[in-house]
Amino acid sequence: MINPQPLDPTSDRVLAALKEARTQLAAVERQKQERVAIVGMAGRFPGADSIEQFWQNLCAGISSIEPLSDADLQHVDPALRDHPNYVKAAASLSDIAGFDAQFFGYSPREAELIDPQHRIFLECAWTALEQAGYDPEQYAGSIAVYAGAALNSYLINLHSHPELRDSIDRVQAVISNVMGLMPTRVSYKLNLRGASCGVQTGCSTSLVAVHLACQSLLNGECDMALAGGVAIDLSGRSGYLYQNDGVMSADGVCRAFDAAATGTVFGSGVGIVVLKRLSEAIADRDTIYAVIRGSAVNNDGAQKSG
Repeated sequence: MINPQPLDPTSDRVLAALKEARTQLAAVERQKQERVAIVGMAGRFPGADSIEQFWQNLCAGISSIEPLSDADLQHVDPALRDHPNYVKAAASLSDIAGFDAQFFGYSPREAELIDPQHRIFLECAWTALEQAGYDPEQYAGSIAVYAGAALNSYLINLHSHPELRDSIDRVQAVISNVMGLMPTRVSYKLNLRGASCGVQTGCSTSLVAVHLACQSLLNGECDMALAGGVAIDLSGRSGYLYQNDGVMSADGVCRAFDAAATGTVFGSGVGIVVLKRLSEAIADRDTIYAVIRGSAVNNDGAQKSG
């Protein structure tokens, strides 16, 4: 039997192997330490048609929950409107019909079929990428979309008009209104080639969309991601009936983390963030608005209060 000769620790082959091992370990460590950067934002909120205006309102202490008069509530059943527990307050967007159909290559009739939530989310997705400084047609990497929308009530409106209902293609009506296809519409119209995933987890939809987008980035599944959500109430500027021990505010004021809080006030809005791996955002000299150091998702199961 021939005994193998021990390797010389100073040989070129051994040194090269050690160098390669160190390089791989360093790459694994960098990946473990990677974070996600927010490099762009867009949104529309009650009382603010942009992120910038929203920030100004916050700095000035402006409440965007609007008190309503009886003149504003002529469309509400008088028996409901005059109920002592009816709260005359709303948080609505200023313009949900001003969609620039031609800009996105839609005919007026096509645009008429699309859920306003889809329309406004598409506009804000374009604005978010523009604010981040990226043109999807010029960007070499893949851009994913993770997003969700509130319950669609627009389809009911379409079917309440017999002439319109009978003149449209049913498949097209579904495509124009299904929540899960909203991210796909963004990818199609903006030519984004990453994953397009509809997310729906109730009140946590937008944050779960951000979590999934972060995981996609950290796993190398995409190079940039849009994440967010939209909720638009199409019933008009209406109040609501307060119920004792319910989730709604007794006086139309939302007092977060306040001992005087009596509940929340639901409203309309849309928000989107543009995400990239932090190391690449730094290397590309992006404007970094914030850094996401970690995220997770859980569920209370049967321990929920209701």
